[in-house]
Amino acid sequence: MPFHITVFDIIDIFLVAIILFQIYKLIRGTAAFSIFIAIFFIYLFWILVKALNMELISALLGQVIGVGVLALIIVFQQEVRRFLLAIGNKYIKGNRFPIGRLFSPGREDTGSIKEAEEIVRACESMASNKTGALIVIGRKSSLDIFSEGGEILRARISAELLETIFFKNSPLHDGAVLIEGGVILAARCPLPITEQVALPPRYGMRHRAAVGMSEHSDAIVVVVSEESGFISVVDTGEIRENITANDLRNILLMEKIW
Repeated sequence: MPFHITVFDIIDIFLVAIILFQIYKLIRGTAAFSIFIAIFFIYLFWILVKALNMELISALLGQVIGVGVLALIIVFQQEVRRFLLAIGNKYIKGNRFPIGRLFSPGREDTGSIKEAEEIVRACESMASNKTGALIVIGRKSSLDIFSEGGEILRARISAELLETIFFKNSPLHDGAVLIEGGVILAARCPLPITEQVALPPRYGMRHRAAVGMSEHSDAIVVVVSEESGFISVVDTGEIRENITANDLRNILLMEKIW
């Protein structure tokens, strides 16, 4: 029997390879990785028994895999959320394919420069004093649900206010500050903790909460380490560690999230 490979077959294989690689990037270092490998081998076994015409076990595995689609959505719900957020951030909000501009009103950059500068100034000061801080800056998704359990402020962004909130004797210093729509929405907010198990042990609860928040929303999270004084930025589960104040300024201005 002749074996023919068409251009569409090559494209098909290439697309599957890209999808599998993206899934690997999303779940590596998490508990879901082992589950994914197990499911992958079960699927390969099902293909093998189908090729050998073993009808009974093939039918049983076919039913399991058919129902398994729903199970995959449940098991990998955080990874699916991260994958969709990554696509949205990269292609809808990115410069290469800015669909969001067609559906959102334009914003003046003058306000964003001032607000970004206040955040940078506060982080630079807190980093020099080794004052721990956790600042969540919302993009498109609402942060209201994460403000539950915190203190609603709806205050103007200022470096002095941020430093006061995170002062170690302040009643608001525990938890995160949420910034949305150009104002400080809330303080002392608990954040979801990431389930990633491969994070370096040097990352404390602030960094783990920052990663968890970036997995549950499209927000960008700024962390100031109390131990090292380093400034880090977390976006879609990825940490940029020990950045300078100027790097932070460029990131905030480039995002245009005000």
